[in-house]
Amino acid sequence: MRRAWPVLFGLVVAVELAGVALDQPALQWAAKPLLAPLLLVRLLAVRRHWDLVATGLVFATAGDVALLLPGTTAFLAGMGCFLGTQLCLLAAFLRHRRPPVPAVAGYLALWVAANALLWPRLGELRLPVLGYSLALSLMAAAAAGVSRRAAAGGALFLLSDALIGAGAAGLALPGRGLAVMISYVAALYLLTTAWAGRDTPRPVDAASAWQDAERDDVQRVVNGARTE
Repeated sequence: MRRAWPVLFGLVVAVELAGVALDQPALQWAAKPLLAPLLLVRLLAVRRHWDLVATGLVFATAGDVALLLPGTTAFLAGMGCFLGTQLCLLAAFLRHRRPPVPAVAGYLALWVAANALLWPRLGELRLPVLGYSLALSLMAAAAAGVSRRAAAGGALFLLSDALIGAGAAGLALPGRGLAVMISYVAALYLLTTAWAGRDTPRPVDAASAWQDAERDDVQRVVNGARTE
């Protein structure tokens, strides 16, 4: 499965990007709902236990499906699902390590600037975007405390959703849909693989602790004999 996974994931990504580029909803329906589940399979294969990041990927799957549907209600439902993703990732990352202060300050400043820019254009989406983007910004800052790979993933997630926000505000950007999907897939991949590969303290059982203590005692005896 480990050897087949990169091929399968790459194929699904290629189908999704083709669907976006060619504006083919059938291809997007076939591929997009599989992106987060495939990453979840990869995460569980490596970590072998369920955690908050795994739950976040479940929320992301629901959000991906909701955003395939038309209309404001579906958009808000998708935003709500991805809010769950951001909160799960944020909690997991904060439990792992405290984020750097410059990252927190920088992302909060960016959050203020982006919302000030889009606020007049968002209409009824103002408050939902304000709350969601705050959670997203805090997640990106927290990701900077995990690893460089996670930091890149957090930044790309923010970029992807900023492009979505620009579209919701009526700003026409050429190639926006493809840029959104490329940055989103890269973000989810980097965050998941960074979390799967992070260093965790190895649990020490009683036997190992006893053996370590015995080795320390022997070493002290040998060192004492040498000094006599």
